[in-house]
Amino acid sequence: MAARVVFTSGFSRRYTGGVREFTVEARNLRGVIKEMDRLYPGLGEHLEEETTVAIDGAIHETAYFQPIREGCEVFFIPKLEGG
Repeated sequence: MAARVVFTSGFSRRYTGGVREFTVEARNLRGVIKEMDRLYPGLGEHLEEETTVAIDGAIHETAYFQPIREGCEVFFIPKLEGG
């Protein structure tokens, strides 16, 4: 299934040279992360450790096997750290 993947501007500047939006083929969130890691080696680890994900507006903390439907939006949000 093709999904639209979106990063914040700060995250994209840091890891993808400023590219904020991608279209990727994946059946679940794990597949999205693997595809982004294929495009930008090492990015998968940053996505797993530094972001929370929203799929079509619903936030998921752990969602590796969350299904991806055709045309959905996967938005990676940097995690907020408190102290």
